[in-house]
Amino acid sequence: MARTTDSDLAPHELRVLVAVTDAGGFSAAAGILGLTQSAVSHSVRGSERKIGALLFERGRSGARPTPAGERAVAHARRVLRLLDVLGAEARAAARSDAGAEAGPLRIAAFRSAALHLLPPVLRRLRARHPGIDPRVRIVREVGRGTAGEVADGKADLAIATLGGTEPLPPGLVANALFDEPYALVHAAGHTAPGTLPLVDWAENCGSYTRAWWAAQDWIPKATVEAEDDGAVLSLVGAGHGMAIMPALALTGAPDSVEITDLGPRRPTRRVGYVTAAELAGSAVVRALVRELRATLPAGCLRSR
Repeated sequence: MARTTDSDLAPHELRVLVAVTDAGGFSAAAGILGLTQSAVSHSVRGSERKIGALLFERGRSGARPTPAGERAVAHARRVLRLLDVLGAEARAAARSDAGAEAGPLRIAAFRSAALHLLPPVLRRLRARHPGIDPRVRIVREVGRGTAGEVADGKADLAIATLGGTEPLPPGLVANALFDEPYALVHAAGHTAPGTLPLVDWAENCGSYTRAWWAAQDWIPKATVEAEDDGAVLSLVGAGHGMAIMPALALTGAPDSVEITDLGPRRPTRRVGYVTAAELAGSAVVRALVRELRATLPAGCLRSR
């Protein structure tokens, strides 16, 4: 049997690192963990000594993780989550109940996926696996986006747009679910939508649409920037402009807007899921993936 060494961090040390990061300081972390401030400080110093790097910048306003600390805390979250999964699945196996998936399932999703893709998926998941407790966080799909939540150990699975310019963080696996087409949206009854200003938002155009966008000389430069796709639809419906939007964002669009197909050369974006390699085989993640694959949103094409 392998033995721990003096350089190994114990689970309680990992929990201290996560608590200090989340609380923003040693004293606040101590209150969360039920420890003294000196015990938290001692634990952090011990972890820094074992790792051989400064993990937190200390100051009057609290403690902030250094770049080394951010990496260490991300791994700490993922290790602690894997320990939770280990216990849950081992207990199920001991009861000869390996199919009874149970426990929390942390999901990160961009807004339109959380609003229009996940509800039927989670209904099916809860009906088949009542022991699973899904917890959804909406994350803007810019920069590291939803995949970054998985890399940082804050989510078990992310609904993400794939094929963008941001590389997948190391240690993660991604699989496509469907291709989501874009369409032209404008106020209902408007006879010349191309004359309207363009309404856009930061999450809308990634590398999967940029080349198509640049080739369309009829699309004006965006003059109205909205916070999210819901605001875009409100502005478009009120006649303040037109927009080019993906199918999920147009699910349940109000009668005040009209949706026009952009033809066979229309742009698409690929939607899929991202999870950590060590969690890909876990029972709760596999259960969610099964339901995701069984649910195809209207207007989307199954990815091959």
